Amino acid sequence: MLKIYHNNRCSKSRQCLALIPTEGVEIIDYIKKPVTAAELNALIQKIGITPIELVRKGEVIWKENYKGKELTDAEVIDAMVANPKLIERPIVETSAKAMVCRPPELVLEVLNRQ
Repeated sequence: MLKIYHNNRCSKSRQCLALIPTEGVEIIDYIKKPVTAAELNALIQKIGITPIELVRKGEVIWKENYKGKELTDAEVIDAMVANPKLIERPIVETSAKAMVCRPPELVLEVLNRQ
């Protein structure tokens, strides 16, 4: 099982997708079909990071609404669920692990571990 959480407007996400065989890969456009808080929590655990580490802090939405505020992990996750653009991308997930593939070539490490 291989999933990629993908934003087609992101060049890094498109580059990552171009590096993997698409047959048998589930491509999740999380902008069109947002992830739930439970799905995001599971991804964060698989990646092995805290929720704030998955946030794109350069996004205008973050700067205008969240920057400088002390947020709980649940509040950070709620912000990403409400504003999927805040989720760092691309994320590649296998049954055992997930990884933010920045740079996109990191996806090759995920493929080699399968």
